[in-house]
Amino acid sequence: MKGVKKALAFFFSALALQACTSLGPNYEEPQIEWLDKWQTDLYGQVLPGETTKEDLNFWWQAFNDPVLNDLIQTARLENSTLQIAALAIVRSRAQLGIATGSQYPQVQQASGSLVRGDSWPTEGDNSGEHSYLNSYNAGFNVGWEMDFWGRWRRSIESADAAFFTSITNYQNAQVLLSAQMAQSYFSYITTLKQIDIARENIELQKRSLDITSLLYSSGQSAELDVQQAKTQYLATLASIPSLEISLRQIENAISVLLGRAPGNVPELANVEGELPSLSPLIINEIPARLMMRRPDIRSSAWEVATQSAQIGVASADLYPSISLFGSIGWSGNSLNSTNDTLSTGFGPSFTWNLFDYGRIENNVRAQDAALQQLIESYQLTVLGAASEIDNAAISVVKTREKDVLLKDALVAADRSLTLSSKRYQEGYSDFQRVLSAQLARAGASSSYVVNQGAHISAIITFYKAMGGGWQPVDGENLIPDQIRQIMEDRTEWDGMLDDPLPTLN
Repeated sequence: MKGVKKALAFFFSALALQACTSLGPNYEEPQIEWLDKWQTDLYGQVLPGETTKEDLNFWWQAFNDPVLNDLIQTARLENSTLQIAALAIVRSRAQLGIATGSQYPQVQQASGSLVRGDSWPTEGDNSGEHSYLNSYNAGFNVGWEMDFWGRWRRSIESADAAFFTSITNYQNAQVLLSAQMAQSYFSYITTLKQIDIARENIELQKRSLDITSLLYSSGQSAELDVQQAKTQYLATLASIPSLEISLRQIENAISVLLGRAPGNVPELANVEGELPSLSPLIINEIPARLMMRRPDIRSSAWEVATQSAQIGVASADLYPSISLFGSIGWSGNSLNSTNDTLSTGFGPSFTWNLFDYGRIENNVRAQDAALQQLIESYQLTVLGAASEIDNAAISVVKTREKDVLLKDALVAADRSLTLSSKRYQEGYSDFQRVLSAQLARAGASSSYVVNQGAHISAIITFYKAMGGGWQPVDGENLIPDQIRQIMEDRTEWDGMLDDPLPTLN
């Protein structure tokens, strides 16, 4: 009885001591030294306003385009990249479960056997008489490595951070998907508008070709005018196929975002080539603060936390491992002359890698170097985000400024073409002026539309740079029903696919 008490005392003492030490550094988010001093003024685009976090999360609604809203909503349900990111959350949650289970007894083995023996003499009076012997035994063994140095706690900490990383990666996939869909959609509209503009120019140039042909037939102009008009007309006509190629490529890109076969985007059937006119951006928070909520920055920070804990896991191998082992067994047989027996055993086990020839220490160093790599990667991610915000901001402002100039240039080009055509028909100038005016008009109209598309693209990039476009999702809606059913038919998930997700800011 005293032995059992001593064993229990040792057990509870070890259980208390194992919570005392955790090797390795405690995670602290890396500091960005320049962040407090940096703030882009967004070149006059930041105006006082009441823009909320909700507005940033649904920024595409500022375009007031129902087709775009439906495309993004559909993509969130069908996009393959988003589904892959969602499955990564499920996988990391299962891996967290593995790490959590490691802190409990690692060896749990049950064994048993039943043997029936049959023997008989082959000679003498009892020859051929069978005698039977049944023997049986059952046992259960338990081994538990105590967490003196925090190996299991650091493993759980690392797996927990990896789980959070998968969630922020999913959020970042939402950000990218929203921006990609909006960019593709407005690229499609811009290309439609370019085709419309090209056809307008073709009509104008066809009219000039008809006029020069008529004047040439009547002997009032040279053949050169006809051939020059024809050349310009055919060159503009030849630009249409290239634009139609781009249109189909953009449509196929949207199909991929929707998880569909190429060309299967009926939502675009009634879309017209009209680009929205937007007001200046209104943001009521300091861009640096918004930037630090970007999911890719949060993912990078969680990756640092994941690796930080791995140093503690590796450092635990430098110290002795103390485990508790216990066993209980029962055995017996069918002989009346012997009794069944019950045996128990309990005690500690001690192991220490004393001669590892530097392998353990170098593993700790490797883990530390990997941590520093991720810290530098985090710094680079923040720098890239700040640069993206600044680049998008200046693009928003300058494309808006350029829009005013190009609009005036287009008005002037239209007027110039009208005047030159009239003077040519009246015989006051040669056809070269008409050609120059047509070229100027075609260039001005094309530049105007392209710049409109560039302005919208800059606005989309700005919202993406701010980390807008993601919403929290619960476990029940994380995996599409079809995929969920396939996984549940294949494996017992015990409700894990429906478990709620933690809320991360």
